[in-house]
Amino acid sequence: MTTTSGTADPRNLPKSGSITPEERKVIFASSLGTVFEWYDFYLYGSLAPIIAKQFFIGEPTTTFIFALLAFAAGFIVRPFGALVFGRLGDMIGRKYTFLITILIMGASTFIVGLLPGYAAIGIAAPIILVSLRILQGLALGGEYGGAATYVAEHAPHDKRGSFTSWIQTTATLGLFLSLLVILGTRTAVGEEDFAAWGWRVPFLVSVLLLGVSVWIRLSMNESPAFAKMKAEGKTSKAPLSEAFGQWRNLKVVILALLGLTMGQAVVWYTGQFYALFFMTQVLKIDGASANIMTALSLALATPFFIFFGILSDKIGRKWIILGGCVLAAATYFPLFGALTHYGNPALETALKNSPVVVVADPASCHFLFNPTATKKFPSSCDIAAGMLSNASVNYTTQEAPAGSVAKIKVGDKEITAFNATMTPDGLNFDKASKDAEAALKKEVGGAIKAAGYPAKADDTQINKPMMVLVLFILVLYVTMVYGPIAAMLVEMFPTRIRYTSMSLPYHIGNGWFGGLLPTISFALVAFKGDIYYGLWYPIIIALITAVIGALFVGETKNNNIYAND
Repeated sequence: MTTTSGTADPRNLPKSGSITPEERKVIFASSLGTVFEWYDFYLYGSLAPIIAKQFFIGEPTTTFIFALLAFAAGFIVRPFGALVFGRLGDMIGRKYTFLITILIMGASTFIVGLLPGYAAIGIAAPIILVSLRILQGLALGGEYGGAATYVAEHAPHDKRGSFTSWIQTTATLGLFLSLLVILGTRTAVGEEDFAAWGWRVPFLVSVLLLGVSVWIRLSMNESPAFAKMKAEGKTSKAPLSEAFGQWRNLKVVILALLGLTMGQAVVWYTGQFYALFFMTQVLKIDGASANIMTALSLALATPFFIFFGILSDKIGRKWIILGGCVLAAATYFPLFGALTHYGNPALETALKNSPVVVVADPASCHFLFNPTATKKFPSSCDIAAGMLSNASVNYTTQEAPAGSVAKIKVGDKEITAFNATMTPDGLNFDKASKDAEAALKKEVGGAIKAAGYPAKADDTQINKPMMVLVLFILVLYVTMVYGPIAAMLVEMFPTRIRYTSMSLPYHIGNGWFGGLLPTISFALVAFKGDIYYGLWYPIIIALITAVIGALFVGETKNNNIYAND
């Protein structure tokens, strides 16, 4: 597919010149509404540990993974939202389609703030919560493509990267806003009340943002490119079959996914979400401190979305995006090592000086991934591994004779685990096993504490300026891969099927490869016994994108986005 020839810009604008008041309104209105949608969507991610305790049951490792899966559910359905709303956007217009998406998002978020927890309504609580996350994901699947397309189709030819980069800031600004509201609520009500009920406040106040966003979007005009195409009777009657049923179009969709958005997504979520999860769950830094440091890094790095958007108008978009993928893959291990060094030096010292070994029959060791949070792992190896992972203790495994009971070696101390007996329903340990588990947990806790493993990070020992610097670098990579990508995706597809075509690869990349990153990475950590092992997932995906993008994706900045061939 090519978009380098065909229809001229219907607005008859020169290639350069100062931004007009109408263009400012387009950028502001589109960006503000999208900030609100991202704010709604990422409230859940920022509060996943608290929500896990409110809506799910099970052991800490499986409960948190299940909460992350509920977080990921909103991402998993995003491509389906892209199909539904992309089709509508290409048939009836950009404006009304993403007005619908913001209403769905806002209502779903507000209801989360009112939803009773598991203790009040049982299994209905997580079912309703996941259903609301699915609605949010569907709405977001239709939002981004519409906003990016709408802004790009209003932009002068040589400013598409600049104009759409404002849309790219909205995901970070939405996360930044969610962190500020969470921090403000935490400070106002205190940690105990926040965990009990205060976490609902950020969800409930979103209804005010919804009202403002809807009012602004109602005042917007339709995209000039779409309006002209509609007036000429050239809109697509079947955008899905045109976009994905014809190989010349489908191959561009596939390349956009594998050679651009897949790598962009894992860099984005590693820099802005996995880093936050790593600080709170692995380094045991308290939520307030982690949120403040993350918010500062976001504030410092956000202008670079605009910088790389403008730069992409001058030198091209492709190599900025792929360069960000390569830099991230090359430096993730030392950067996350630096987070440990500056965030929890006691943990770093313990990891170096007090190696832990699990001696077990390999047949008794399993992948500790329990998406339903209802299954217990009764083998002695699994019990030992789960306890160590929860304590952020790196461990290696040593093979033991078949049928033997696992042992945990902490320095010179050796602790024997046990094989638990299940209750008749097969869902939990019986009373004797629970008592044995509590005793083992106490003994293991004492041993790792004596070996220097901290129960939580010492706030006085956190080098916060250096932490913010490391987080800033991680977000800087995000700005490289994300700042230019909206313009590039818009430029890859013709007007008549643009909303549909660009939305699907974007949301498969970000919804599936990116949205599942925290879940997959934490499961890998629990499986391997290495707090850094989860980084292999984003590193491998980013490198695959760099190779495919370099070989098969062409530069797009000079493409004519008004062509329909």
